[in-house]
Amino acid sequence: MSPEAQDIDSKFDDEDYPAYSMGRAAEMLGTTPGFLRSLDRTKVIAPLRSSGGHRRYSRYQLRIAARARELVDGGTPLDAACRIIILEDQLEEAQRINAEMRADQEA
Repeated sequence: MSPEAQDIDSKFDDEDYPAYSMGRAAEMLGTTPGFLRSLDRTKVIAPLRSSGGHRRYSRYQLRIAARARELVDGGTPLDAACRIIILEDQLEEAQRINAEMRADQEA
């Protein structure tokens, strides 16, 4: 495999690489582009903009959007769903740091 092909493969393996257009992201999530724009307005996800100004989403952002859709579909208002997602993300990060600190203490 050429170095260029390997570079492309590594980008698509990177969960933070903005590989998906708004249309493709909406299709994958079974939602509308408007829903994705609303997540951008609430700042729960901030997609990268292409040179032409088009939103590009990463796999990580799609997982967040899927969680938001799950909450909204369950009756949670969008602003509350976004707050829940932010708190879940903060909890996950705190748990990761805690686990690292415990591992360091045991070493």
